[in-house]
Amino acid sequence: MLKKILLVVVITSIFGACTVSEKAEHQDNPFFVEYNTPHGIPPFELIEPAHFMPAFEAALKENKDEIDAIVNQKAEADFANTIEAFERSGEMLDKVSSVFYNLNSSLTSDTMQAIARELSPMMSRHSDDVMLNPQLFARIKAVHDKANDLSLNAEQQMLLEKMYKRFVRSGALLDQTAQDQLRKINEELSMLSLQFGENVLAETNKFEVVIDNKDRLEGIPEGFLAAAQEAAAVAGYDGKWLFTLQKPSMMPVLQYANDRELRKILFNGYIMRGDNNDDFDNKKILSRMASLRAQRAQLLGYENHASFVLEQNMAKNPENVNELLDELIAAAMPMAKKEAQELQKLINKRKDGITLEPWDWWYYAEILRKEKYDLDEEEMRPYFKLENVRDGVFETANRLWGLQFVLKPEYPKYHDDVLVYEVTEADGSHIGVLMMDFFPRASKRGGAWMSSYRKQYRTAEGEMVNPIITTNFNFTAPSAGKPALLSWDEVQTTFHEMGHAFHGLLSNCTYNSLSGTSVPRDFVELPSQIMEHWAGEPEVMSYYARHFETGEIIPQDLIDKMQKSATFNQGFAMAEFLSAAALDMDWHTLTEAKEYDATEFENNSLKETGLIPEIVVRYRSPYFSHIFSGGYSAGYYSYIWSEVLDSDAFEAFKENGIFDQQTATLFREHVLSRGGTADPLELYVAFRGKEPSKDALLKNRGIIE
Repeated sequence: MLKKILLVVVITSIFGACTVSEKAEHQDNPFFVEYNTPHGIPPFELIEPAHFMPAFEAALKENKDEIDAIVNQKAEADFANTIEAFERSGEMLDKVSSVFYNLNSSLTSDTMQAIARELSPMMSRHSDDVMLNPQLFARIKAVHDKANDLSLNAEQQMLLEKMYKRFVRSGALLDQTAQDQLRKINEELSMLSLQFGENVLAETNKFEVVIDNKDRLEGIPEGFLAAAQEAAAVAGYDGKWLFTLQKPSMMPVLQYANDRELRKILFNGYIMRGDNNDDFDNKKILSRMASLRAQRAQLLGYENHASFVLEQNMAKNPENVNELLDELIAAAMPMAKKEAQELQKLINKRKDGITLEPWDWWYYAEILRKEKYDLDEEEMRPYFKLENVRDGVFETANRLWGLQFVLKPEYPKYHDDVLVYEVTEADGSHIGVLMMDFFPRASKRGGAWMSSYRKQYRTAEGEMVNPIITTNFNFTAPSAGKPALLSWDEVQTTFHEMGHAFHGLLSNCTYNSLSGTSVPRDFVELPSQIMEHWAGEPEVMSYYARHFETGEIIPQDLIDKMQKSATFNQGFAMAEFLSAAALDMDWHTLTEAKEYDATEFENNSLKETGLIPEIVVRYRSPYFSHIFSGGYSAGYYSYIWSEVLDSDAFEAFKENGIFDQQTATLFREHVLSRGGTADPLELYVAFRGKEPSKDALLKNRGIIE
């Protein structure tokens, strides 16, 4: 109620101080009114870039007034008037931020990026003003100090503990001089992170290879050539073929093109992003970021940035992460060397007269896969029509938890490519809204991700606020009269991101800051990665893997080939991933806060892992967006950490039946619905009945029988 009263007062004061033209501007700004849309979806058709800054300015002012109201009250601090009041503050700021930052990832522009640059220091200063507010922290600490005397439920206890730690970790216990230093570090880091991401996007978008001689494209399947020809026509290169650094454009070249030079050009273009000594070079930016993170960690009393980050993760400390990485690296690198030798033997047998290089790996691995398993990835693709795969995930969720997905073309969406669904329980009751955005464009960052326009929570009156979830992909678009046909990797990516979506959709928490995917980084990948296991189950494939022309179910012999080849090339996959995870840890276990030569530092890190020259680390530092412009600094290891969890967790389904209702219910109740309301290991054990074992991961990766 306090927040609602403040909102009315603040907006009234804003309008009261405005000129007639400013009042009209605010009245026309969709962020200043309640959304008149189904389920409160943002009215994208009404939102313009010019609306963001006025809305942010008002939202920041409103949030400041809310904080002032908390700290200036005369009543003694208690859970309701301080902890819950702070938790429920910033509603308008959340409203505007969720739209802006999601659109800046999926539908950016020069204007949006300019706003982001203007906004970044403002948001950093505001965050520090709140987290370093001594009166606010004093009230939170007062409640925290008497926590044992309060009759709090488990979720309230977790909210209090996490809120207190958040303030401490943000510098609330530092003296004024140290806090001033911390503010400067945070503001500079926010700008550098933004610039890093913009540079990667610019590098990706500016690179193109135009081919006018079809002979150079020999080996590339016709479907990909048609897509390249359509892309060329759109770009003004009629009668030619255009290739870019977007994965759906680049990978067919690396995998199938007989022209080795063409493979090399695309490969080097990809791995040199952010490393071309031009306006988009990221080497000095990332080195400065690593130094600033080390400074900040030490200012806060930690040995290094990784120690600061991992304190709140399941891993707890860098030593535990490095122990896992070292064990897996020791197994993976010999596997990778053996695979490289096998590929070189294949090259020699074919008398191709070359020495294996990184841009050759995918090409010869595909040839070897056909030779060893009679399996051509292109043979699988016709069975993976995008719409069928999407519906296959929906059917899987329906069989597990009774979820229903109803397409709603009339719901607001930010781009014509986006599909919007209402998600309901089996009885038709509303769960949330799901957006799916499948195809690449210049205004969209690469990769795949899940986010939210609104998280699930309950109001102060106990009313459920349902989530609005968005999933983003970069798959090959339909072309030449054919639908979008996915690779097996893209099928797994679809199931993966939908696992994140289910984590957000099925959340059943009281507090926004604890709901959905608000869990430790090395636990958040459990719901996504476990979904990948269903993708390859024959029972599941029987209802989504159907030939796009004939409707024929994928043949059992093809499934058998896929399963037999499941551990093929795993040395390569593990080597490129683990070396990236180790590189992340090396950048973030620095104890000397100085700036390093990024290339030399990276080379030394990769030498330590024993990465062979035929393989390039999955993410080189200058385009390692996960750790320098995403949320995975000192956290890229979490994918393999979570793989221990998801491999072990899926064993429960294999033991009881992959659609066993009791197991599915346990997973929903103890993992998907609980968010960050309890210790993740406790949640896992409540589901599984025991702590996770690495055995399932080692079997899946082919490390042990």
